Amino acid sequence: MKKHNQLSIPAYLFLGAALILAIRYFDVLIGAAARLWSIAFPLVLGGVLAYILNIVLRKLERIWFPHSTNRAIRAAKRPVCILLSLLLILAVFFLILLLVVPEMVRAVMLVGQNIPGMVERGLDWLAARGITSAENARRLEELQIDWKKIGENVWHYLQTGLGGVLSSTVSVVSGAVGGFVNFMVALIFAFYILGGKERLGRQGKRVARAYLKPAWVAKAKRVLTTLDETFSSFIVGQVTEALILGTLCTLGMLLCRFPYALTIGAFVGATALIPIVGAYLGAAVGAFMILTQSPLQALLFLLFIVVLQQLEGNLIYPKVVGSSIGLPGIWVLAAVTVGGGLLGIPGMLLGVPLAASFYKLLAQDVDVRSERMGENREES
Repeated sequence: MKKHNQLSIPAYLFLGAALILAIRYFDVLIGAAARLWSIAFPLVLGGVLAYILNIVLRKLERIWFPHSTNRAIRAAKRPVCILLSLLLILAVFFLILLLVVPEMVRAVMLVGQNIPGMVERGLDWLAARGITSAENARRLEELQIDWKKIGENVWHYLQTGLGGVLSSTVSVVSGAVGGFVNFMVALIFAFYILGGKERLGRQGKRVARAYLKPAWVAKAKRVLTTLDETFSSFIVGQVTEALILGTLCTLGMLLCRFPYALTIGAFVGATALIPIVGAYLGAAVGAFMILTQSPLQALLFLLFIVVLQQLEGNLIYPKVVGSSIGLPGIWVLAAVTVGGGLLGIPGMLLGVPLAASFYKLLAQDVDVRSERMGENREES
C-alpha cells in the first residue's frame, strides 16, 4: 500500500502540472486542435464515405457473378463494385437536386408574383365571413402596398448583401478549390480503404492483440460490432423508409391531383432521411409550393401529410427502422432532440444510431451483471 502511494504521488504531480499548463495555454491548445482537425478532416471524411459506400458495396459484391470462375471477372469485382456504389449514390443525390431545386426557385418566384392577389382574396374571404368588416378590408386595400417595389427592394438587399459577402473573389475561389481538394482526397482515401479493407481489418486485430489485454480486445470488439450493426441497419432502414414514404407521398398527390407531385414527393422522401421531424420539414416546404397555386389545396395537402405521417409513424417506421435498430420510440425522439440541439441536422442523423448502440450495450451489460448477481445469490 505504501509503495502504491509512493508511485501515485509523481503521477498526481504530473497530472496537476498538465492541468495547469492546459488552463494557462488553453487558447494555444484550441488553436492546435483546430489545426489538427483541419489536417485530419479529409481522412475522417474519407472514412465516413468508405463506411457508407461499403454498405452498398457488400450488396453489389453478392450479386456480381457469384458463381463465375473467370479470373478477369473475379479480379474486377472489387474495383467495379466500388465504382458502381459511388455512381449509384451520386445519381440519387443529383436526381433529388434536379427534381427539387428548380421547382423550389420557381415556387419562390410565383409567391412573390401572387402575393397581391392572395392578400386581396384573403381580405374578401374574411369580410364575407364576418371575421373583419368590409370597411377594414377596404382601408387595407387603400393602403396600396407596392408589393412589386417591396420585392425589388428585397432583391436589391440580397444582391448587396451577397456582394458584400463575396467581395473577396480570391477567398471564395480558394475556399471552393480547398473544398474540392478535400473531397477528392477523402474520396481517394475511401477507395484505398475499400480496396484493402480485409487487410486493414487483419492488421488492426494484430495491433490490438499486441498492445491490449485480451479482455480489452474482447470489449472493444463487442462495442465496434454493435456500432457497425446498428449504424448499418439504421442507414439501410432509414433510406428504405424514405423511399417508401416518398413513393407513397407522390402516388397520393397524383391521386388527389395536387400540383408538384413528383417534386414534393422527392423532397419529402429526401428530408425523411432525418428521423421523425424530417418529413414534416418536407411537408412544410411542399405546402408552401402548393400555396402558390391554391391555398385550399395547400390545406388539403397538409391534412394528407398528417394522415400519411400517422401511417408512417405507426406502421412503416417501427417495422423498417425501429425493429432494425432495437430502440424504443421515446428514446428515438430523445436522441433526435438532443442530437439536433448539439449538432443540428448531423446530430439528428447520428443521434439515433449512437443512442441505439448505447442502449444495446447497456442492455447487454445489465444482463451480464444480473446473471452474475443471480449466481452469487445461489452460491450464498
